[in-house]
Amino acid sequence: MDVQELNREVAPGVDVKAWTFNGSYMGPILHGKLGDVFEITLENNGSMGHSLDFHAGMVSPDNTMKTIAPGEKLVYRFEATGTGIWLYHCSTTPMSLHMASGMYGAVVIDPQDMDPVDHEYVLVQNETYLSNTGQTAENGNKLTEVSSEGIAAGTPTFTMFNGHATQYINQPLEAKKGERVRIWLMAAGPSKGMSFHVVGSQFDTVYKEGGYLLRRGKDPYGVTGGHSQALDLDSAQGGFVEMQFREPGTYTFVNHRFAEMERGAMGKIKVTDK
Repeated sequence: MDVQELNREVAPGVDVKAWTFNGSYMGPILHGKLGDVFEITLENNGSMGHSLDFHAGMVSPDNTMKTIAPGEKLVYRFEATGTGIWLYHCSTTPMSLHMASGMYGAVVIDPQDMDPVDHEYVLVQNETYLSNTGQTAENGNKLTEVSSEGIAAGTPTFTMFNGHATQYINQPLEAKKGERVRIWLMAAGPSKGMSFHVVGSQFDTVYKEGGYLLRRGKDPYGVTGGHSQALDLDSAQGGFVEMQFREPGTYTFVNHRFAEMERGAMGKIKVTDK
């Protein structure tokens, strides 16, 4: 994990002075299985202290989550002891500022008996709070920076999936009629959660925080025929949903907390006949 401070686009025409893992606003999505051992080397090439906190590990924070100065390195090693989708983020104070500047990501640890699907996607929601610098980025975009005052006020500028407010409007997810789609979901925060809904569809499988609420239309008590319309996740919670589309068309996915949807937490799934 290479830390750099770079300008990155978070919406059309808007760049932010981002603090990045591996050069991106939002760090990489890591994927593994139960029992896998992850070893991450954090290299701080920024101008201030940074750190890491992997929720997927069960380790003492004393040495692994400490802040390292510019030019320093730290090795963070953990075993995946639980399944689900787990948040990671910079844990240097103020954490909200570091996360809203792009220092967050997700680790997916597959349950051992997962059902096969035709498509699998990962959507990590976060929000950011921006103020205008009065400057223009090299690409011509307006240049902004994360505002501590905006974070304290609690009204985001953008709420978005995977680090950009409109990318899945312009580049929809794809599926075919009848195919099974799994969407992993993480509410990264730093403060806002989500109520994930797909307009025109229903979830027959819902997995939240380590366990199934529904699996192929059957609940944990064996009752069949149930479907779900939304998966609710608070900040730092995650899970996945599965669905099959009965008809071709364009299906919009949203955070059904509509104020957050209107700030960018939405996208499209393009379903074709063939």
